[in-house]
This record gives sequence, structure tokens and C-alpha cells, in this order.
Amino acid sequence: MRSELSTLHAGFRDAVHGSQAVFRTVMRAMSVPALPVNLPTNLAPPAPLIATAAAILITLADFETAIWLDAHLASSDAVCQFASFHTGARLVRDPREAHFALASTPQSMPCLATLSQGTPEYPDRSTTLIVQVAGFAAAGLAFTGPGIKTVRQFSFSGMPKGFAQQLRDNHAQFPQGVDIVLAASAHIAALPRSARLVRER
Repeated sequence: MRSELSTLHAGFRDAVHGSQAVFRTVMRAMSVPALPVNLPTNLAPPAPLIATAAAILITLADFETAIWLDAHLASSDAVCQFASFHTGARLVRDPREAHFALASTPQSMPCLATLSQGTPEYPDRSTTLIVQVAGFAAAGLAFTGPGIKTVRQFSFSGMPKGFAQQLRDNHAQFPQGVDIVLAASAHIAALPRSARLVRER
């Protein structure tokens, strides 16, 4: 046990204030869909997990939740140990069982329809999908909805084929559906289920 702990990557230096700051940033990103928000963090998680995604995960997940990791992340004992130790959450193999699903790249993200959609009575029980991305652009897809004054254009690096249709199908279930948080090196952006895709290029 001592040798395992000696190799464990540290979490927040100040757990309370660190998680509070990240939570506020995630809520800010959710309130302004498709708009990158700065998320500074001093975390140094094990690769291929990046600091922003790690900060979101250990802030939102806890012992009452379940986490799904894509194959690349799940193959790293250090990543699994980091996620389990700092959240207390269960790691599951079926993404449909996960409260939080984490993809190391856009190409490895599960189809939104394969994740928990919540129920009419409890739409908040759906999966939150966290995806690591290389960066964002203010072009490509156009969104409207709460938190967007008119129309906001947005895209991210490596956006998978067919993703636009997945977003349309996801929004059509509102208030059920999956919320997405995209994590780049120093910024995050959210595509909550309330955001409606109106145009793609």
C-alpha cells in the first residue's frame, strides 16, 4: 500500500478551495454554452489524462457515482488509481452505467445515445461526458439556447463524423439527455443538452 501511495499523483493542493473554483468554472461554462472558459489548475495527473479533465473529474465525481474511462485511459493503472483515490467513485466498463464518462480524445468518445439519458422523473441522472480536446474554434457549428444571446458558432479539434446529428438527437430529448464538457489544455467549454444546434458547415 505504501509503494502504491508513493506513486499516486497528487490532487488539489487545497482540496476545498480547488474544487470550489473548478465547480464554479464548470457551472460558468454550462451557463454560456459553446464558449471557452479559462480553467487554470496546478494538477499534474498521470498521462494521458490532462490537468483540466482531471480537475473536472475529481471535482464532480464522488463515492456515490460511477466513472467510465475509455480504453486508452482505462489501460493506465496510474489513471485508474488517480480517479479512484481522488473521487472514491466506482470504475465501470459499461458507459451506460456511468454518471461521468471520460474520453481521452474525441475519436474515443462514446456515442451519446449509448450513455444514460436520465428519466422523465429524474433527468439529472443522465451521464455527463468529459472529452479531452486539442483546442476550440469560433466556427463550424452554430448554437442557440439558454445562455446564448443570438447564435454562437463553435467547434473543437477532431470533432467526430456524425457528431452534429448526435447533438440534434440529444437535444430532442430535453430535459433528458447528456451534458458534454470539453477540456483543452487551459480552457473548457460545455455543450449542455439545452443547447440547440441550428446550423453546421
